[in-house]
Amino acid sequence: MSLPRFFLDGQVLGAEVAPTFPLRLSAEDTRHARALRLAPGEHIAVVDAARDYFECEVVEVDAGGMAVRIAAHEGAAADGASVILLQGVTKGDKMDSVIRHATELGVSAFIPLACERSVVRLDEKRAAKRLERWRAIAKSAAMQSGQPAIPEVAGIMTAGDAAALLSGATCVLVCWEEARAGAIGRAVRASLEQLRIPAEDARVAVVVGPEGGLSESEVDAFLACNPRACTVTLGRSILRTETAGIVAPALVLYELGGLQ
Repeated sequence: MSLPRFFLDGQVLGAEVAPTFPLRLSAEDTRHARALRLAPGEHIAVVDAARDYFECEVVEVDAGGMAVRIAAHEGAAADGASVILLQGVTKGDKMDSVIRHATELGVSAFIPLACERSVVRLDEKRAAKRLERWRAIAKSAAMQSGQPAIPEVAGIMTAGDAAALLSGATCVLVCWEEARAGAIGRAVRASLEQLRIPAEDARVAVVVGPEGGLSESEVDAFLACNPRACTVTLGRSILRTETAGIVAPALVLYELGGLQ
């Protein structure tokens, strides 16, 4: 059974000198720990601010938090391959589901896209609230699924601004319903062979449009941003954007060995 997992923002456990010390959890994580009814003697997993992984034994629990001791130290998690999902902002809570499930799969980062055909138009205040929610969902999903790090959720960008960040990616895979061919696995393998790098060093960007899809100009912007950018298809079925946002990165992660 996996241990409850917590991420620390400002505490480095390797710097603690006392054998027993307070765990400096955020207010939200303190409430989560309280809900788990953790008791002395139980063990938890902790990823500290240096991204070191520790197994800690709970020594004391009170209203203010908990004190622990280090039971095991496994060191910083290996970086490995990274998959970045650029997802067109969707209506309702579809984006919540994409971020939650893609985090569980192992997606490393998210860039929400404000596309020409997006149904949702967010003003600055609403965008800030959505971003706060998405980041909380990513953290919760990372804790639940035992990820080595919390995925970064960037601020909402246009396709042009996002494309400018992808010049150094191993490849950029643009999921486009008008693509007649282009298997994800073949595109990933071709990029690895061209660069002569192992799968664990790959940094792959996956682009999924909103409900209305990507415009031709947006597709062109992504194709022009990287010499290994290409359009790909997810098969004969026309998938909803929230389905494509989970299926596409899952296929990439599988190709890179992340789901095997």
